[in-house]
Amino acid sequence: MQTFLKVTAAAALLATGACASQPKPVEDTTPVVENATPVQEEVKIVETTPVVESSIAPGSLEDFRVNVGERVYFDLDQYRLDTEDQDILKRQAAWLASYPNVRILVAGNADERGTREYNLALGERRANAVKEYLVSLGVNASRVDTVSYGKERPVAAGSNDQSWALNRNGWTQIVSGATS
Repeated sequence: MQTFLKVTAAAALLATGACASQPKPVEDTTPVVENATPVQEEVKIVETTPVVESSIAPGSLEDFRVNVGERVYFDLDQYRLDTEDQDILKRQAAWLASYPNVRILVAGNADERGTREYNLALGERRANAVKEYLVSLGVNASRVDTVSYGKERPVAAGSNDQSWALNRNGWTQIVSGATS
């Protein structure tokens, strides 16, 4: 009985569908405007940075110095690494990861103020802070040596705030393994 009902229902649908009228086409009622200004597409201008060929060899001392950064700077009587210092050291760690045969020496430096002994101890704390941060980023500790020069090797001559600020640094030097 159910089959009979299904067949009957299907036949009724087909019959009604055959008698259904076709829909009328819809007329376009959009007004036509003569002499209208054509719509202009918005053009985006994208500035690009030109590619500059570099003569610096990847993995070289110059590559490290110019593209990575070899010094971090400290506040007076401090050996804490600020955000800017950490960013430089992150670049150093990434570079060192790319060149696993490179060994480095981190030199801690101080400005001319303070005693020789005080500045040597402060320079040592600065060098160790740099080393410890690099090691925390994955650099093998056996690749990093440290030394303190205290106030003995200033990079800026002068007895003023600007010179002192430049002389309070941790300097990462490549000792071996860089390309020529």
